[in-house]
Amino acid sequence: MASVDETAPAAPSREEAADEVAALTIRINEARDAYYERDTVIISDAEYDELMRRLEALERLYPELQSQDSPTLTVGGRGETTLFAPVEHAERMLSLDNVFSADELAEWATRARAAAGRDVHWLCELKIDGLALNLRYRRGRLVSAATRGDGRVGEDVTENVRFVPGIPMQLEGTGHPELVEVRGEVFFPTAAFDALNARQAETGEREFANPRNAASGSLRQKAEGKNAAQIELMRARLGGLQMLVHGIGAWPDPPVAAQSEVYGLLAEWGLPTSTRFRVVDSIEGVQEFVAYYGEHRHSVEHEIDGVVVKVDELALHAELGATSRAPRWAIAYKYPPEQVNTTLVDIVVSVGRTGRATPYAVMEPVRVAGSVVRQATLHNQEVVKAKGVLIGDTVVLRKAGDVIPEVLGPVVELRDGTEREFVMPAECPECGTPLRPMKEGDIDLRCPNARTCPAQVRGRVEHIGSRGALDIEALGEVSAAALTQPRVPAEPPLPTEAGLFDLTVDDLTPIEVVVRDAETGLEKLDADGSARVRAPFRRNPTSAERKAGLEGPQPSASAIKLIDEIAKAKTKPLWRILVSLNIRHVGPVAARALADHFGSLEAIRAASRDELAEVEGVGSIIADSLIDWFEVDWHREIVDRWAAAGVQFATPGHPGPGRATDGGGVLAGLTVVATGSLEGFTREGAQEAIIAAGGKAASSVSKKTDFVAAGPGAGSKLAKAEELGIRILDAAQFAILVTKGPDALEQ
Repeated sequence: MASVDETAPAAPSREEAADEVAALTIRINEARDAYYERDTVIISDAEYDELMRRLEALERLYPELQSQDSPTLTVGGRGETTLFAPVEHAERMLSLDNVFSADELAEWATRARAAAGRDVHWLCELKIDGLALNLRYRRGRLVSAATRGDGRVGEDVTENVRFVPGIPMQLEGTGHPELVEVRGEVFFPTAAFDALNARQAETGEREFANPRNAASGSLRQKAEGKNAAQIELMRARLGGLQMLVHGIGAWPDPPVAAQSEVYGLLAEWGLPTSTRFRVVDSIEGVQEFVAYYGEHRHSVEHEIDGVVVKVDELALHAELGATSRAPRWAIAYKYPPEQVNTTLVDIVVSVGRTGRATPYAVMEPVRVAGSVVRQATLHNQEVVKAKGVLIGDTVVLRKAGDVIPEVLGPVVELRDGTEREFVMPAECPECGTPLRPMKEGDIDLRCPNARTCPAQVRGRVEHIGSRGALDIEALGEVSAAALTQPRVPAEPPLPTEAGLFDLTVDDLTPIEVVVRDAETGLEKLDADGSARVRAPFRRNPTSAERKAGLEGPQPSASAIKLIDEIAKAKTKPLWRILVSLNIRHVGPVAARALADHFGSLEAIRAASRDELAEVEGVGSIIADSLIDWFEVDWHREIVDRWAAAGVQFATPGHPGPGRATDGGGVLAGLTVVATGSLEGFTREGAQEAIIAAGGKAASSVSKKTDFVAAGPGAGSKLAKAEELGIRILDAAQFAILVTKGPDALEQ
């Protein structure tokens, strides 16, 4: 998205702002889902920050457009996984707000000091580029380790944490609290990360883009289904991780007065703490710390992307409080990305899941911001022109936000006349269909062959297997490529996703696939420079099988597992099925709302635009997208073939559109409205809690409403409840209501 100047004199109308808020929310949530749920990055840190700032500006201009699950009010990912058990944090794991300049940092410090009403001390520490982790100790013994998740519920990775060096299973010393949560960052030191990627390259496995992805991918592994050698390798990777703790969560009454003193106590307990922090009494001292590590960031044994500044006095943490997503007593100063020079070897065009044709820069490998970079997106042909780069140029490369590689432009002085211009292809590089804008004024070119373009089918199939959709662990990037890559003279097993649930092991066994980069489409090379061919679904027969008369390729464990998991996915919840259909704008939030309201795909298809748009969490944009999707014949073919294969397109026991299921529960027969920002709940989470307790989660307040749970930003719904004399609950009371029922409120 193009940058928008917030100081421009012409403010958007409310209708224009509403459309932009909807588009920004979708884009930001897509980026978050990719980052937190799939360990991938689809936009740069800088672009993400720009989108967030624009959304914040629009919500300030029109506060009524800020929904309860706005990205500006929520933390982390939204997806749900069946891979790890959920763990509810005793105290929310918040994120941090960011500043990007000395002036912004000084302004934040001035506001915090004014809110505190007195001078404060500032604790400065390094911002580690790793994975946030919450350790829960009960009477000194580790009882759980969980990722951040959505800030309220994370993933249980306790078993894997037992193999991470330095994390004590039992705290040292005595006098430990009954319950304490310790927060920190799990990461790969730079040397360990380089060694890990070297091993990945040697074995032909995909290299990790950065240490954060490597840490997340290593910690979120399952031993289930692995053989002894694979388990040994998994534990070896876990053994390369380290953790540094940097704070506390739940701890009713810590016996110290300052955050820096907490670090001393945690170190006495045997927890790994950093020595690279400093407590200063002025913003000038903070600026000195920031400047020093900005110049010496690579002297640290792990990657950093900034400095975290905290108010040191613990008593002021409660006074300063927090927003729904970040504390007001801490801030992250983000360093600008590094820059290096390298050679632009080629520009190739990749087609994604939506048909968008994206040019990618292929460069001589170069290390930048801690990892080796070979490619970078150039977005579209107009960006290539605007940057003025030629194939063969020496180009300036940076890591935007220290994560996404970005080509800034050419070093014109180094040109020798051998460089050549990039020409955008007229046809799709994968299916040969002429590329074109999908509507007048579009800069992006797309392949209109959505049905059978291998690149688009591959992207959709990979999305179906993702954790936010059907959560099929065996259906990832490699499997999706193998199932959709054309094979001469035969068609691939999946010319479209319509046949996914008809697959058999016999369909998979013949597959051989050339492993290609998902972005550039170039063949992956092994250590000696030859193209690697991977056959993920086949193996050679064992000696025993040969003696029994079996010849030729046999199905691998991966093939058998994939068919088994696809069969299990047929009965996944309706909302997951809806997400897997790849309907534009229908992500997990909208899919849940549709599934809860209508109960079946048949009812959704029969609904009018107005009926769809009236569903809480849907609206007109998604309603139009649903109507348009079902008007396409090959979309309907997908539904029909999946249904014929046994996919469950209805929620068992759902009474029909607009009616709550009669499944009992402490809120059976009651109608509850959740409005505003309820601490401990996202908007979606509050609705789910009501439904799970057997109640009806209404979107508006009426005489039929039994309770209204209201937090900051409740607005007109709160006023309506007061007018009608309906009982109003705060976040703590709402938590009691949905877990113990209305009678518990009187106790």
